[in-house]
Amino acid sequence: MRTHFTRRSLIRGITAATAVASLATGLAACGGNSDAATTTDTAAKSGEVVIGQVSNGAAKQTAIKVSEVKSISAELPAALKKSGKLEIGIGALPAGFPPLAYVGSDQKTLTGAEPDFGRLVAAVLGLKPEVKNSTWENLFVGIDSGKVDVAFSNVTDTEERKKKYEFASYRQDNLAFTVPKKSTWNFDGNYENLAGKTVSVGSGTNQEKILLEWKAKLAKEGKKLTVKYFQDSNSVYLALSGGKIDAYFGPNPGIAYHNRQTAHTPNATRTAGTYSGAGASLQGLIAATAKKDSGLAKPLADAINHLIKNGQYAEWLKAYNLSNEAVAKSEVNPPGLPLDNS
Repeated sequence: MRTHFTRRSLIRGITAATAVASLATGLAACGGNSDAATTTDTAAKSGEVVIGQVSNGAAKQTAIKVSEVKSISAELPAALKKSGKLEIGIGALPAGFPPLAYVGSDQKTLTGAEPDFGRLVAAVLGLKPEVKNSTWENLFVGIDSGKVDVAFSNVTDTEERKKKYEFASYRQDNLAFTVPKKSTWNFDGNYENLAGKTVSVGSGTNQEKILLEWKAKLAKEGKKLTVKYFQDSNSVYLALSGGKIDAYFGPNPGIAYHNRQTAHTPNATRTAGTYSGAGASLQGLIAATAKKDSGLAKPLADAINHLIKNGQYAEWLKAYNLSNEAVAKSEVNPPGLPLDNS
């Protein structure tokens, strides 16, 4: 399956954050193996899922009470109910992409926002979560072959993917601007606020395409936006702290991660606004992904909506500093990235 452009840019952006995060030992534990690595999860105690375990600072460790909802688990396909477990696919090999999915500081536990959310959903469904880590490409092979039931792995809902998969949305697919914490500038969803600014962006990324479109619009209005490129993440953040650029435009999760990692340092950063990874016409969505006609999308969406209604969803996002990617509700197969941009 072709990798979605926004996800490539996400990995670039999160790699940038990783450079300042001191996660070398945990990431190295992922290795270069393309085969799936499996871990069976056990909650700290019955009726509780611990978010952010061994996350090495990517999340605030939070114990969330959650238990089976019989009316929702009754919707599951018979074979899945009989198995008693939910096989969760994560495409984080070889290096992981914090804060979403990576090997934790114990060098064995797959941690991050995505596997943790899969564990919460499994608890609502009354199933034991079994997390399988693979490469991104093998993630879809696992769904196709039935080796995994559902992927929680930053998969963008696209019309192209709907030909083979069904979705239950759970997070916005956003880009973001990061600025020094002391900066008073904010994007406010208006490209005209970029006039006179110097912004860094990754070359060949979805956010570069969007930024250059804004630059062209401003030029027609007689205004200037300067776009700068750097070879690596350290250079980007040195330029930001040194005042050589006003902002960096990249994937929101990686920026949220960087903000948390630098919060108590002289070079602290903050998010100055977000923008849909799908562009102006559509809010991009990240979704739980199952094989088409598997019968899983509805119970998954119902489980997610239960977590939203009862506050556990907000706790999960807050733990990972991703509250600005919240959705009001989970939808089954919502409008996705169009076929001409998938």
